[in-house]
Amino acid sequence: MSSHHQILQIRSDPFVLSHCCRHTRLTSSLTLQSPLKQPFSCLPFRWRRSYRGGVRSSTTETHGSKKEALVSETATTSIELKRVYPFHEIEPKWQRYWEDNRIFRTPDDVDTSKPKFYVLDMFPYPSGAGLHVGHPLGYTATDILARLRRMQGYNVLHPMGWDAFGLPAEQYAIETGTHPKTTTLKNIDRFRLQLKSLGFSYDWDRELSTTEPDYYKWTQWIFLQLYKRGLAYQAEVPVNWCPALGTVLANEEVVDGVSERGGHPVIRKPMRQWMLKITAYADRLLEDLDELEWPESIKEMQRNWIGRSEGAELNFSILDGEGRETDKEITVYTTRPDTLFGATYMVVAPEHQLLSYFVTAEQKQQVEEYKDFASRKSDLERTELQKDKTGVFTGCYAKNPANGDAIPIWVADYVLASYGTGAIMAVPAHDTRDNEFALKYNIPIKWVVRNEANSSDDAKQVYPGLGIIENSSSLETGLDINQLSSKEAALKVIEWAERTGNGKKKVNYKLRDWLFARQRYWGEPIPILILDESGEPPLSKAVSWVNTVDPSTGKPAKRETSTMPQWAGSCWYYLRFMDPKNPEALVDKEKEKYWSPVDVYVGGAEHAVLHLLYSRFWHKVLYDIGVVSTKEPFKCVINQGIILGEVQYTAWKDQEGNYVSADTEERLNEHQQVTILEEKVIKSGDHFVLKEDPSIRLIPRVYKMSKSRGNVVNPDDVVLEYGADSLRLYEMFMGPFRDSKTWNTSGIEGVHRFLARTWRLVIGLPQSDGSFKDGTLVTDDEPTLEQLRTLHKCIAKVTEEIESTRFNTGISGMMEFVNAAYKWNNQPRGIIEPFVLLLSPYAPHMAEELWSRLGHPNSLAYESFPKANPDYLKNTTIVLPVQINGKTRGTIEVEEGCSEDDAFVLASQDDKLRKYLDGQSIKKRIYVPGKILNVILDRTNVKVTTK
Repeated sequence: MSSHHQILQIRSDPFVLSHCCRHTRLTSSLTLQSPLKQPFSCLPFRWRRSYRGGVRSSTTETHGSKKEALVSETATTSIELKRVYPFHEIEPKWQRYWEDNRIFRTPDDVDTSKPKFYVLDMFPYPSGAGLHVGHPLGYTATDILARLRRMQGYNVLHPMGWDAFGLPAEQYAIETGTHPKTTTLKNIDRFRLQLKSLGFSYDWDRELSTTEPDYYKWTQWIFLQLYKRGLAYQAEVPVNWCPALGTVLANEEVVDGVSERGGHPVIRKPMRQWMLKITAYADRLLEDLDELEWPESIKEMQRNWIGRSEGAELNFSILDGEGRETDKEITVYTTRPDTLFGATYMVVAPEHQLLSYFVTAEQKQQVEEYKDFASRKSDLERTELQKDKTGVFTGCYAKNPANGDAIPIWVADYVLASYGTGAIMAVPAHDTRDNEFALKYNIPIKWVVRNEANSSDDAKQVYPGLGIIENSSSLETGLDINQLSSKEAALKVIEWAERTGNGKKKVNYKLRDWLFARQRYWGEPIPILILDESGEPPLSKAVSWVNTVDPSTGKPAKRETSTMPQWAGSCWYYLRFMDPKNPEALVDKEKEKYWSPVDVYVGGAEHAVLHLLYSRFWHKVLYDIGVVSTKEPFKCVINQGIILGEVQYTAWKDQEGNYVSADTEERLNEHQQVTILEEKVIKSGDHFVLKEDPSIRLIPRVYKMSKSRGNVVNPDDVVLEYGADSLRLYEMFMGPFRDSKTWNTSGIEGVHRFLARTWRLVIGLPQSDGSFKDGTLVTDDEPTLEQLRTLHKCIAKVTEEIESTRFNTGISGMMEFVNAAYKWNNQPRGIIEPFVLLLSPYAPHMAEELWSRLGHPNSLAYESFPKANPDYLKNTTIVLPVQINGKTRGTIEVEEGCSEDDAFVLASQDDKLRKYLDGQSIKKRIYVPGKILNVILDRTNVKVTTK
């Protein structure tokens, strides 16, 4: 442990952050600004569908002013008239009931003899924009699973919290002078209200925020455990530094060499930063992936990110101006030691620590200029395969250890200091990138691997594959690998290198240690005292907090002024949900042992690598020190698809204002692009055209929802017009849960009608004033066999589809049930009550209301979920041919063992057969059970119809 670091005793009082933030305004020339009110429509001069009351409001803009047409006072009346069932009364009623009675609270002490089900959403960052309709997709899915498992007798843990530290709140504070905590709490209140309005069955007693001292003190505690074990350390690393903003920026905050906010120049410079040694766990992170029930694509992304490879580290001696070996060496890592004889030059990263040592005086200025040039690029830009390769010769040479050749040393930005050793041996005959560089700078190319599939002499093109080694022998060094396969040659080179001191076998990883410090103030303070350094990040301005006393020596000290990244709090929050109020421990051991691991973890695929990898790393450290009992935090991960904005139709107009069809002009970019509203569009074949002029073809496009495109749909508006149950049902019905889907407002009307039909099936038609009577249409009749079969088929379908997360087809099963039920003469209680329970995970508000009206005093949340009786799932029907006077006229479906009379009744009710039987006299019937029904008509007598 470094002598100038002291562990800071963690303080749980709010002083740490609130005091610092209060003293950190960051600029002395702040201008207070009111946040802009988000306009209702981002499409000027156009009508835009408004969810307010189902009416349309128009918005026009004139020289920066905005006037929104007032919604008439009749809007409320129009909403009332169009409501096909009283969701506006039902949903608030049951939300209040659930909250007042804490229906979904998971007790601290549960019956551990019962099975458990821990289902978790990747908790959200509470942005000022609030929810859009894409957010509830995953939340609805986890809620359906949670409700199902409760009804199946599981102890269910289904919490919600807030990943609330982050740059947006800090930037908003800089721009407006509003304390980040104030902004964050306001945003959390809005998110919470929106989530409750959708009927999610979260245990709100377990709600937590990463910004609360009672939470982040345990984040700091975890950091200290990492520090004590040598897994947290400081190092000089290249970072994206923005001089104007005075801070380090993440790669995603840099666009084309400038800061995303403000457009300030950004450079790459080495800075002393806190790092977490995730590479120490690389093998375990890789190996344990095989045990996880995760999408294979996600596991493969993590494997690629970790990037384990086997190869060799080889040493190249640096030569002086006279060609003699010096005592300095450049070490390279390569996965292809079999190509060592083909290395005709070397490349070092601009940040390589030895570069200043061996660059010649003649090349020094060029190299320094190039280093400055490279510092303005991100790692992604530098390693992009399609980019033009650039570099500068250092004026120096190194010795190829295989053959003794002097090869030039270049500096180029396509080599990164953070990967491998920051230097490569370049083999231009067998590496595409090296080949492009060699051709550009006229560097020799030497072929040493023969492609057995193409051994012709003129095949002197770059070949990166394996093959037979040639041109690879040296009497001077004693290494000869000619005629060996690439695999055999690689092993022999490694053996030779280890024997002669020229290198060694090496396992390498693309995974880099985790840059853990941020020069921010709205983040978890790093709990370290600095005895001989002064801080420069924003927190350094909170002087009364920074200056302190080392409790162990009494000497003056300064607190570390960098903060942790936003990832920190989200690395372990799933553990705190198990025991959120514990002041003595991160989590109680018995509670952790019962609830771990998370059974189902749902979130976006964008978190497939970093968040999930960091969480797994921290979890394994906690496992090693005995805090947790499992090797992995998440048993099953599911990535939901993205909900894209509604289809936007684009047309073009020429200078005269005439429409130009998208398929007739090649230079559409010279015309004015305009957006066409959906109601003005029709589909013609495989294309979309203007309704008023079908000769004008349009281009349909879909985009991710964003404020800048004006295609964000607010769930509050949808709930106002259609209700929360309709929104939940629609998001599940749009398509397979894991697929991306396009939002279509008109599509929600279909599931809304289904819920209305379900309501009328049980309650009946509305009265003349639009209200519905109390009670139900349900009878106490014994269900028929047909009704029981229909019900149990639905039970089997819905149960299987929920458990397989095929929520859309589960809804289809319920729709089929309702369609069948409308054909019945009665609605028996023994059929309707189980169906209401089936509906409840999807549409909990309606289900609770129906359950109550069916005479049950308590919530259905813990009622037993129906189970399908296999006896009613058997296919016992047969197709029976029906003949009239010996000629087959049709078929009917009958039960096995059906009597002759029942078969005849079914035949006489069949639409196709009825025309042969109506008004006819029956002479006799010939019935062979399970084989045929033959009706012989009496041609001499005519009788009344058999209806």
